Amino acid sequence: MRYQSQSVAYWYFAVAMVLFGLQLVFGLLSAAKYLGPDPLLYILPFDVTKMIHTNLLIVWVLTGFMGATYWMVPDESRTELYSVKLAYVQLGLWTLMGVSAVIGYLFRYGTGNKLLEQPLPHKLVIVVVMLMFLYNVGMTIKRSGRFTTTEGVLLLGVGLAAVLYLPALLHFENYTVSIFYRWWTIHPWVEGVWEMIQGGFLAYLLIRLSGADREVLEKWLYVIVGLVFIAGILGTAHHYYWVGVPAYWLPIGGIFSALEPVALVAMAMYAYSAMRRAGLAHPNTLALHWTLGSAVFTLFGAGLLGLAHTFPAVNKWTHGTLITAMHGHAAFYGAYAMIVLAMITYALPSFQRARSERGSALGYWSFWLQLGGMFGMTLSFATAGIAQVYLERILGLGFLDTQLKIQVHFLMLIATAALFAVGVALFIWDFFRAAPRFEPAGEGEATPRPRSAPA
Repeated sequence: MRYQSQSVAYWYFAVAMVLFGLQLVFGLLSAAKYLGPDPLLYILPFDVTKMIHTNLLIVWVLTGFMGATYWMVPDESRTELYSVKLAYVQLGLWTLMGVSAVIGYLFRYGTGNKLLEQPLPHKLVIVVVMLMFLYNVGMTIKRSGRFTTTEGVLLLGVGLAAVLYLPALLHFENYTVSIFYRWWTIHPWVEGVWEMIQGGFLAYLLIRLSGADREVLEKWLYVIVGLVFIAGILGTAHHYYWVGVPAYWLPIGGIFSALEPVALVAMAMYAYSAMRRAGLAHPNTLALHWTLGSAVFTLFGAGLLGLAHTFPAVNKWTHGTLITAMHGHAAFYGAYAMIVLAMITYALPSFQRARSERGSALGYWSFWLQLGGMFGMTLSFATAGIAQVYLERILGLGFLDTQLKIQVHFLMLIATAALFAVGVALFIWDFFRAAPRFEPAGEGEATPRPRSAPA
């Protein structure tokens, strides 16, 4: 940690870890409801547990993004954060909004608009928080007089994420219209500007971990940003197939959804080539695991599995089935959860001075258990979804009868989810097991470490 104000990031990471744990609890609870009698049916029905599970995902990932930005921007700009107090006020408002929203969901207080269930007062708080965040980061960069491409991509992604939240403030009585405008927020977020945020963090970590040439990596970033804008934004059309829009959305969605993985292939190649060319210049090999893991798993989950079911001719059968859950879990985890965990793993030794730079045994166990568990969960959703499509959509079996016949796949899902949960628990324990000490590194510690042999 070069600058004292970077310590703000630790508390954002801490809140993110707590929310990550809660998200996992509600996810396991939702999966268990597929296997038999539900003693919590009238207290916590499936629609409530799933709503909390998905909304906690959005909130904890955004919390991690904010914390990682507050770590990265002072380091890139070579200056202290503009206002530490504002960052803490922002975190307090954000946490209060998140906690009160979850409590509200328990009492059915929400809009019912999937992934944007927050009531209007909560949405207004989100807008205020994002404006505070953008102001603080923008003033930090302005005051420093130093503006890097990685910061530019990151800031562009965060700023567009805030702008694209504005359609979520609109309310429509017509459900079809409501769904149409909902995707103006959700899809450009998760398959557009969030990928820019991921790209900014990925570039930062590769520069720090590999010592690769900044100019070369930043050229890769331009390529990725261009591909994201071309394919990701217009690829929103694949959500419009079956919601009553004109037929011309079908070829637009099909073509540009097929192009979306190109950006992800570029991202994976960019990460691999950087490490291949420059080797490893930093001892934090655990952070390197998470960084490269994010690039590769993004290609698998968001790219290949997304491509597998977004063509109109396929999607008419798979839409709204467990195939969607297969793609969603792998994509969100690889692209966004793993890059947040990579940033945390890179920054944590600076917050806990006794911690080894190379990472702990718990950290490596956590990485492999999470990776194996998520891969198993993806396979479980895939096999269950294929069976569901065949039985329900082709043979015409009823929904509940189909669920009975695919329960065996949920046994596998619970088993692999338990493996994943152990990995997450180890990561959270490893994060909190040592008290933080916020001491900026001395001048000698701030210099790059000697480069080791190529990876």
